[in-house]
Amino acid sequence: MLDTIVVGLGLSGVALSKKLEDEGKNFLVFEDNSQNSSLVAGGLFNPVILKRFTLAWKANEQMNTALPFYRRLEDKLATKFVHKLAIYRKFFSAEEQNNWFEAADKPLLSEYLDTNLVKHINDNIPAEYCFGRVKGTGVIDTDVLLKEYRSYLKKESKLKVERFCYDDLKIEEDGVTYGELSAKNIVFCEGFGLLKNPFFNYLPLRGNKGEYITIYSEELQLDKAVKSSVFIIPLGNNLYKVGATYNSRDNNPAPSEEAREQLETKLQQLITCDYEVVDQSAGIRPASKDRRPMLGRHPEHQNLYCCNGFGSRGVLIAPMAASQLFELMEFNNPVSEEIDLQRFTKKHYQA
Repeated sequence: MLDTIVVGLGLSGVALSKKLEDEGKNFLVFEDNSQNSSLVAGGLFNPVILKRFTLAWKANEQMNTALPFYRRLEDKLATKFVHKLAIYRKFFSAEEQNNWFEAADKPLLSEYLDTNLVKHINDNIPAEYCFGRVKGTGVIDTDVLLKEYRSYLKKESKLKVERFCYDDLKIEEDGVTYGELSAKNIVFCEGFGLLKNPFFNYLPLRGNKGEYITIYSEELQLDKAVKSSVFIIPLGNNLYKVGATYNSRDNNPAPSEEAREQLETKLQQLITCDYEVVDQSAGIRPASKDRRPMLGRHPEHQNLYCCNGFGSRGVLIAPMAASQLFELMEFNNPVSEEIDLQRFTKKHYQA
Protein backbone atom coordinates (compact mmCIF):
# COMPACT_ATOMS: atom_id res chain seq x y z
CA MET A 1 0.00 0.00 0.00
CA LEU A 2 1.27 3.43 -0.96
CA ASP A 3 1.43 6.25 1.53
CA THR A 4 0.48 8.87 -1.05
CA ILE A 5 -0.62 9.26 -4.65
CA VAL A 6 0.42 12.64 -6.10
CA VAL A 7 -1.45 13.95 -9.14
CA GLY A 8 0.56 16.55 -11.05
CA LEU A 9 4.28 17.20 -11.29
CA GLY A 10 4.81 20.90 -11.60
CA LEU A 11 6.69 22.80 -8.90
CA SER A 12 4.04 21.83 -6.33
CA GLY A 13 4.22 18.13 -7.16
CA VAL A 14 8.03 18.14 -7.19
CA ALA A 15 8.25 19.82 -3.79
CA LEU A 16 5.72 17.44 -2.23
CA SER A 17 7.27 14.34 -3.80
CA LYS A 18 10.72 15.30 -2.56
CA LYS A 19 9.33 15.92 0.93
CA LEU A 20 7.63 12.51 0.93
CA GLU A 21 10.85 10.86 -0.18
CA ASP A 22 12.89 12.68 2.46
CA GLU A 23 10.49 11.39 5.10
CA GLY A 24 10.76 7.80 3.87
CA LYS A 25 7.26 7.65 2.44
CA ASN A 26 6.20 5.44 -0.45
CA PHE A 27 4.49 7.40 -3.21
CA LEU A 28 3.53 7.38 -6.88
CA VAL A 29 3.07 10.39 -9.16
CA PHE A 30 0.67 10.78 -12.07
CA GLU A 31 1.59 13.36 -14.71
CA ASP A 32 -0.04 13.83 -18.12
CA ASN A 33 1.87 16.95 -19.23
CA SER A 34 -1.41 18.87 -19.65
CA GLN A 35 -0.22 21.87 -17.62
CA ASN A 36 2.96 23.80 -18.37
CA SER A 37 2.97 26.92 -16.21
CA SER A 38 5.92 25.57 -14.19
CA LEU A 39 7.86 24.72 -17.33
CA VAL A 40 7.51 28.21 -18.79
CA ALA A 41 8.01 30.07 -15.50
CA GLY A 42 10.63 32.78 -15.32
CA GLY A 43 12.18 30.96 -12.37
CA LEU A 44 13.44 34.03 -10.52
CA PHE A 45 13.65 33.79 -6.76
CA ASN A 46 13.21 37.30 -5.50
CA PRO A 47 11.69 38.24 -2.13
CA VAL A 48 10.81 41.81 -3.12
CA ILE A 49 7.82 43.05 -5.11
CA LEU A 50 9.64 45.50 -7.34
CA LYS A 51 6.63 47.51 -8.39
CA ARG A 52 6.12 48.89 -4.88
CA PHE A 53 9.38 47.94 -3.09
CA THR A 54 7.57 45.78 -0.56
CA LEU A 55 8.40 42.36 0.82
CA ALA A 56 6.42 39.54 -0.74
CA TRP A 57 4.12 37.48 1.48
CA LYS A 58 6.16 35.24 3.85
CA ALA A 59 9.25 36.07 1.80
CA ASN A 60 11.83 35.38 4.50
CA GLU A 61 10.31 32.03 5.41
CA GLN A 62 10.08 31.08 1.74
CA MET A 63 13.68 32.05 1.01
CA ASN A 64 14.97 30.17 4.05
CA THR A 65 13.06 27.05 3.01
CA ALA A 66 13.31 27.14 -0.78
CA LEU A 67 17.01 27.68 -1.38
CA PRO A 68 18.24 24.79 0.84
CA PHE A 69 15.53 22.61 -0.73
CA TYR A 70 16.71 23.29 -4.27
CA ARG A 71 20.35 22.86 -3.30
CA ARG A 72 19.60 19.43 -1.85
CA LEU A 73 17.68 18.50 -4.97
CA GLU A 74 20.60 19.61 -7.13
CA ASP A 75 22.89 17.29 -5.17
CA LYS A 76 20.44 14.40 -5.47
CA LEU A 77 20.03 14.79 -9.21
CA ALA A 78 23.69 15.71 -9.80
CA THR A 79 22.39 18.55 -11.96
CA LYS A 80 22.89 22.30 -11.81
CA PHE A 81 19.71 24.37 -12.00
CA VAL A 82 20.13 26.99 -9.23
CA HIS A 83 22.03 30.05 -10.42
CA LYS A 84 22.85 33.21 -8.52
CA LEU A 85 21.74 36.19 -10.55
CA ALA A 86 21.67 39.84 -9.54
CA ILE A 87 18.43 41.71 -10.22
CA TYR A 88 18.60 45.43 -10.98
CA ARG A 89 15.47 47.58 -10.84
CA LYS A 90 15.50 50.52 -13.25
CA PHE A 91 14.12 53.69 -11.69
CA PHE A 92 11.85 56.00 -13.66
CA SER A 93 11.99 59.04 -11.38
CA ALA A 94 13.78 60.64 -8.45
CA GLU A 95 10.70 59.82 -6.39
CA GLU A 96 11.18 56.11 -7.06
CA GLN A 97 14.79 56.36 -5.94
CA ASN A 98 13.68 58.03 -2.73
CA ASN A 99 11.05 55.33 -2.19
CA TRP A 100 13.78 52.72 -2.56
CA PHE A 101 15.82 54.33 0.21
CA GLU A 102 12.75 54.58 2.44
CA ALA A 103 11.99 50.90 1.90
CA ALA A 104 15.61 49.94 2.58
CA ASP A 105 15.30 51.50 6.04
CA LYS A 106 12.63 49.00 7.02
CA PRO A 107 13.97 46.09 9.10
CA LEU A 108 12.69 43.24 6.91
CA LEU A 109 13.72 44.88 3.65
CA SER A 110 17.13 46.17 4.67
CA GLU A 111 18.86 42.84 3.99
CA TYR A 112 17.56 42.75 0.42
CA LEU A 113 17.74 46.31 -0.93
CA ASP A 114 21.20 47.65 -1.74
CA THR A 115 21.41 51.38 -1.00
CA ASN A 116 24.45 51.81 -3.24
CA LEU A 117 22.62 52.79 -6.42
CA VAL A 118 24.21 52.16 -9.82
CA LYS A 119 24.07 54.71 -12.64
CA HIS A 120 25.12 52.45 -15.51
CA ILE A 121 24.84 48.68 -15.96
CA ASN A 122 24.93 48.15 -19.73
CA ASP A 123 25.69 50.26 -22.80
CA ASN A 124 22.46 49.09 -24.43
CA ILE A 125 20.21 49.95 -21.48
CA PRO A 126 20.21 53.74 -21.11
CA ALA A 127 18.80 55.24 -17.92
CA GLU A 128 18.06 58.81 -16.88
CA TYR A 129 18.00 57.72 -13.26
CA CYS A 130 19.79 54.93 -11.41
CA PHE A 131 19.34 51.21 -10.84
CA GLY A 132 18.78 49.53 -7.49
CA ARG A 133 20.12 46.02 -6.80
CA VAL A 134 18.18 43.35 -4.94
CA LYS A 135 20.51 41.16 -2.88
CA GLY A 136 20.39 37.39 -2.55
CA THR A 137 18.49 36.76 -5.76
CA GLY A 138 18.85 34.18 -8.48
CA VAL A 139 17.05 31.96 -10.93
CA ILE A 140 15.87 28.35 -10.92
CA ASP A 141 16.04 26.74 -14.34
CA THR A 142 12.60 25.15 -14.03
CA ASP A 143 12.91 23.41 -17.39
CA VAL A 144 16.03 21.52 -16.28
CA LEU A 145 14.64 20.89 -12.78
CA LEU A 146 11.35 19.39 -13.96
CA LYS A 147 12.83 17.29 -16.75
CA GLU A 148 15.57 15.87 -14.53
CA TYR A 149 13.24 15.13 -11.63
CA ARG A 150 10.71 13.45 -13.90
CA SER A 151 13.49 11.33 -15.35
CA TYR A 152 14.60 10.42 -11.83
CA LEU A 153 11.11 9.37 -10.75
CA LYS A 154 10.68 7.32 -13.90
CA LYS A 155 13.89 5.40 -13.18
CA GLU A 156 12.67 4.82 -9.62
CA SER A 157 9.31 3.51 -10.94
CA LYS A 158 7.52 6.32 -9.10
CA LEU A 159 6.01 8.03 -12.12
CA LYS A 160 3.07 7.19 -14.36
CA VAL A 161 2.86 9.37 -17.46
CA GLU A 162 -0.86 9.15 -18.04
CA ARG A 163 -4.05 11.05 -17.42
CA PHE A 164 -5.56 10.51 -13.98
CA CYS A 165 -9.20 9.38 -14.30
CA TYR A 166 -11.25 10.79 -11.43
CA ASP A 167 -14.10 8.35 -12.07
CA ASP A 168 -11.80 5.43 -11.24
CA LEU A 169 -10.88 6.78 -7.81
CA LYS A 170 -12.65 4.99 -4.98
CA ILE A 171 -12.66 6.69 -1.61
CA GLU A 172 -12.73 4.44 1.43
CA GLU A 173 -12.66 5.11 5.14
CA ASP A 174 -8.97 4.36 5.60
CA GLY A 175 -7.63 5.43 2.21
CA VAL A 176 -8.26 5.39 -1.52
CA THR A 177 -8.00 2.86 -4.34
CA TYR A 178 -7.29 3.52 -7.99
CA GLY A 179 -7.34 0.45 -10.17
CA GLU A 180 -4.89 -1.96 -8.59
CA LEU A 181 -3.33 0.79 -6.48
CA SER A 182 -4.22 1.60 -2.89
CA ALA A 183 -2.96 4.51 -0.84
CA LYS A 184 -3.54 6.21 2.48
CA ASN A 185 -3.78 9.66 0.87
CA ILE A 186 -4.06 11.35 -2.49
CA VAL A 187 -2.89 14.92 -3.18
CA PHE A 188 -3.92 16.92 -6.22
CA CYS A 189 -1.17 19.26 -7.44
CA GLU A 190 -2.71 19.99 -10.82
CA GLY A 191 -2.29 23.71 -11.20
CA PHE A 192 -4.93 25.24 -13.44
CA GLY A 193 -6.11 21.72 -14.27
CA LEU A 194 -7.81 21.66 -10.87
CA LEU A 195 -10.84 23.27 -12.50
CA LYS A 196 -11.69 19.86 -13.98
CA ASN A 197 -11.25 18.06 -10.66
CA PRO A 198 -14.71 17.03 -9.34
CA PHE A 199 -13.48 16.97 -5.74
CA PHE A 200 -11.93 20.45 -5.60
CA ASN A 201 -13.45 22.40 -8.48
CA TYR A 202 -15.55 24.35 -5.98
CA LEU A 203 -12.42 26.30 -5.07
CA PRO A 204 -12.26 29.76 -6.67
CA LEU A 205 -9.17 29.04 -8.76
CA ARG A 206 -8.38 31.70 -11.32
CA GLY A 207 -6.21 31.50 -14.37
CA ASN A 208 -3.55 34.12 -15.00
CA LYS A 209 -1.90 33.60 -18.36
CA GLY A 210 1.77 34.42 -18.53
CA GLU A 211 3.81 34.68 -21.71
CA TYR A 212 7.52 35.11 -22.39
CA ILE A 213 9.60 35.63 -25.48
CA THR A 214 13.17 34.44 -25.85
CA ILE A 215 15.46 36.72 -27.81
CA TYR A 216 18.92 36.33 -29.32
CA SER A 217 21.25 39.32 -29.26
CA GLU A 218 25.00 39.35 -29.70
CA GLU A 219 25.14 43.05 -28.88
CA LEU A 220 23.32 43.06 -25.55
CA GLN A 221 26.00 41.25 -23.51
CA LEU A 222 23.98 41.36 -20.28
CA ASP A 223 25.00 39.23 -17.30
CA LYS A 224 22.34 40.33 -14.79
CA ALA A 225 18.55 40.41 -14.65
CA VAL A 226 16.95 43.80 -15.23
CA LYS A 227 13.46 44.80 -14.14
CA SER A 228 11.75 47.68 -15.88
CA SER A 229 8.26 47.37 -17.38
CA VAL A 230 9.45 43.85 -18.24
CA PHE A 231 12.13 41.52 -16.93
CA ILE A 232 15.17 40.58 -18.98
CA ILE A 233 16.75 37.34 -17.74
CA PRO A 234 20.05 36.18 -19.29
CA LEU A 235 20.06 32.50 -20.28
CA GLY A 236 23.59 32.26 -21.67
CA ASN A 237 24.82 31.96 -25.27
CA ASN A 238 23.39 35.41 -26.10
CA LEU A 239 19.87 34.27 -25.27
CA TYR A 240 17.53 36.20 -22.96
CA LYS A 241 14.05 35.55 -21.61
CA VAL A 242 11.78 38.60 -21.65
CA GLY A 243 8.49 38.77 -19.77
CA ALA A 244 6.09 38.35 -18.46
CA THR A 245 2.51 39.19 -19.33
CA TYR A 246 -0.40 38.84 -16.92
CA ASN A 247 -3.77 38.13 -18.51
CA SER A 248 -6.69 36.91 -16.41
CA ARG A 249 -9.12 36.94 -19.35
CA ASP A 250 -7.35 34.52 -21.69
CA ASN A 251 -7.21 30.84 -20.67
CA ASN A 252 -5.95 29.61 -24.02
CA PRO A 253 -2.55 28.00 -23.26
CA ALA A 254 -1.18 28.80 -26.74
CA PRO A 255 1.15 31.79 -27.23
CA SER A 256 -0.54 34.88 -28.67
CA GLU A 257 0.56 37.50 -31.15
CA GLU A 258 -0.89 40.20 -28.89
CA ALA A 259 1.41 39.21 -26.02
CA ARG A 260 4.44 39.08 -28.30
CA GLU A 261 3.74 42.60 -29.55
CA GLN A 262 3.20 43.85 -26.02
CA LEU A 263 6.50 42.36 -24.81
CA GLU A 264 8.45 43.63 -27.80
CA THR A 265 7.07 47.14 -27.39
CA LYS A 266 8.22 47.25 -23.78
CA LEU A 267 11.57 45.65 -24.64
CA GLN A 268 12.28 48.24 -27.32
CA GLN A 269 11.66 50.97 -24.74
CA LEU A 270 14.30 49.37 -22.53
CA ILE A 271 17.16 48.34 -24.83
CA THR A 272 18.76 50.07 -27.82
CA CYS A 273 20.46 47.14 -29.58
CA ASP A 274 19.22 44.74 -32.24
CA TYR A 275 17.72 41.38 -31.31
CA GLU A 276 15.80 38.48 -32.81
CA VAL A 277 12.82 36.70 -31.24
CA VAL A 278 13.63 32.98 -31.38
CA ASP A 279 10.90 31.51 -29.17
CA GLN A 280 7.68 32.28 -27.32
CA SER A 281 6.12 30.35 -24.46
CA ALA A 282 2.89 30.57 -22.48
CA GLY A 283 1.30 28.98 -19.44
CA ILE A 284 -1.74 29.46 -17.23
CA ARG A 285 -0.73 30.32 -13.67
CA PRO A 286 -3.08 28.93 -11.00
CA ALA A 287 -4.10 31.73 -8.65
CA SER A 288 -6.67 32.31 -5.93
CA LYS A 289 -8.80 35.40 -5.57
CA ASP A 290 -6.88 36.50 -2.46
CA ARG A 291 -3.48 35.67 -4.02
CA ARG A 292 -2.65 33.06 -1.39
CA PRO A 293 -2.04 29.33 -1.90
CA MET A 294 -4.85 26.86 -1.34
CA LEU A 295 -3.71 23.93 0.79
CA GLY A 296 -5.53 21.41 2.83
CA ARG A 297 -7.91 18.52 3.29
CA HIS A 298 -11.19 17.96 1.51
CA PRO A 299 -14.14 18.92 3.75
CA GLU A 300 -15.81 15.49 3.40
CA HIS A 301 -13.07 13.06 2.40
CA GLN A 302 -10.27 12.95 4.97
CA ASN A 303 -7.78 11.28 2.63
CA LEU A 304 -8.06 13.80 -0.21
CA TYR A 305 -5.80 16.86 -0.27
CA CYS A 306 -5.13 19.86 -2.49
CA CYS A 307 -1.92 21.85 -3.02
CA ASN A 308 -2.51 24.69 -5.45
CA GLY A 309 -2.88 28.41 -6.14
CA PHE A 310 0.76 29.52 -6.15
CA GLY A 311 0.32 32.16 -8.86
CA SER A 312 3.55 33.66 -10.19
CA ARG A 313 5.69 32.86 -7.13
CA GLY A 314 5.62 29.07 -7.23
CA VAL A 315 9.41 28.72 -7.17
CA LEU A 316 9.53 30.20 -3.68
CA ILE A 317 6.19 29.03 -2.32
CA ALA A 318 6.26 25.34 -3.30
CA PRO A 319 8.82 24.00 -0.76
CA MET A 320 7.17 25.82 2.16
CA ALA A 321 3.70 24.67 1.11
CA ALA A 322 4.82 21.05 0.71
CA SER A 323 6.29 21.05 4.21
CA GLN A 324 3.08 22.37 5.74
CA LEU A 325 0.90 19.92 3.82
CA PHE A 326 3.03 16.99 4.92
CA GLU A 327 2.65 18.06 8.55
CA LEU A 328 -1.12 18.08 8.05
CA MET A 329 -1.25 14.66 6.41
CA GLU A 330 1.16 12.93 8.75
CA PHE A 331 0.59 14.61 12.12
CA ASN A 332 -2.70 16.48 11.64
CA ASN A 333 -0.90 19.77 12.28
CA PRO A 334 -3.03 22.47 10.62
CA VAL A 335 -1.63 24.56 7.80
CA SER A 336 -1.52 28.32 8.28
CA GLU A 337 -5.00 29.79 8.38
CA GLU A 338 -4.30 32.27 5.57
CA ILE A 339 -3.49 29.46 3.12
CA ASP A 340 -5.90 26.81 4.40
CA LEU A 341 -8.45 26.01 1.70
CA GLN A 342 -11.09 25.95 4.43
CA ARG A 343 -11.35 29.71 4.06
CA PHE A 344 -13.17 29.01 0.79
CA THR A 345 -14.87 25.81 1.88
CA LYS A 346 -16.96 27.66 4.43
CA LYS A 347 -18.34 29.95 1.74
CA HIS A 348 -18.60 27.76 -1.33
CA TYR A 349 -18.95 24.12 -0.29
CA GLN A 350 -22.30 22.68 0.62
CA ALA A 351 -21.73 19.59 2.72
